[in-house]
Amino acid sequence: MTIAVTRSGAPGTKTSNDSDDPENSEIGTAQAVPDGTVRYLRVGGLDLESGFHLPDVVLAYETWGTLNADGSNAVLIEHALTGDTHVTRGASEEPGWWEQLAGPGAPVDTDRYFVVSINILGGCYGSTGPSTPAPDGRPWGSRFPLVTLRDTTAAEARLADALGIGSWYAVLGGSLGGARALEWAVSYPERVKRCAVISVGASSTAEQIAFAQAQTLAIRQDPNFNGGDYYGGPEPEAGLALARRIAHITYRSAAELHGRFGRNAQEAEAPLEAGSLAGRGRYQVESYLDHQGNKLVRRFDANSYIAITEALMSHDICRGRGPLEESLAPATAEFLVAAVDSDRLYFPAQSRELAEALPGGAALHMIEAPIGHDGFLTEIGQLSGQLRRIFFA
Repeated sequence: MTIAVTRSGAPGTKTSNDSDDPENSEIGTAQAVPDGTVRYLRVGGLDLESGFHLPDVVLAYETWGTLNADGSNAVLIEHALTGDTHVTRGASEEPGWWEQLAGPGAPVDTDRYFVVSINILGGCYGSTGPSTPAPDGRPWGSRFPLVTLRDTTAAEARLADALGIGSWYAVLGGSLGGARALEWAVSYPERVKRCAVISVGASSTAEQIAFAQAQTLAIRQDPNFNGGDYYGGPEPEAGLALARRIAHITYRSAAELHGRFGRNAQEAEAPLEAGSLAGRGRYQVESYLDHQGNKLVRRFDANSYIAITEALMSHDICRGRGPLEESLAPATAEFLVAAVDSDRLYFPAQSRELAEALPGGAALHMIEAPIGHDGFLTEIGQLSGQLRRIFFA
């Protein structure tokens, strides 16, 4: 039986999934709720690539607009690594993270399309993940299995089935979201008519895996990590904050950091005027990274950060499928591939390689932004014309 749980949620708030509690559950899937309301759907047990069976999977999701009679106007927008399901405003008027892309009158017009965003399996915004109860009632913690992007796509296909969506009008995403969108187009070619892959290549490279390993190790070496079983006690906040610092450096370009901070001291704390290492002042960029780390700690679970990072490390569209062109051959979607010109995490060359290998080839659209990788979020408006012309005419 499919369980749907309807509950208003506050985006950007660290949560655990309590939808297994019958008191918080409602039977059925056809519930009239305001746009931008977090809902929870039980999609059943899932056999993972690792051979592990994950029982009783729940996915959190939000929707905007109305699904038409034949289900042909559904658009899936996939979030990035630490994103949530709140893509755009809803009844609460809480701003979303891709307002330039989706909403009334936007390229993905929620007055025309039925827009869906799903919290990734392993996350901490309502979907089954390390902080949610295992069958014994205790949080999964260290027992949570390795989940790949193909596993997450298989779970999302169950949710699409439950919503009555046989195929997506379009699937879009940036960074991890772009990798998820690409996996959809290759794993379920008959279910994806259009696919936008932004700021990510066909696989995570050795360098990207190296950056990711440094982040997960920062968390695992926190004294409070306790092997992943820290729930109910002190959490590995210092490790998670350090992981975010490492990640954020890769999200921003060298020019962006230099232009904003240079070698400036934080207020009057001149770093070179201290008498000892322990007493030295701080550079502005250090304070900025501290802010980014501490901000994530307030809203994200450390184990979920590891689980989703590992899923991104698993990203390889060729795994078990052959060379790149052969692996992409089953895809029948119309593609839009885009990169940020200053991206130093997923280089534009990786996007170009993907575009050229797609069936029939595809043009590479360049977002011009000095900010770096995060330009796929802040400057997505640069693709409005291409999206409207190619996808949403």
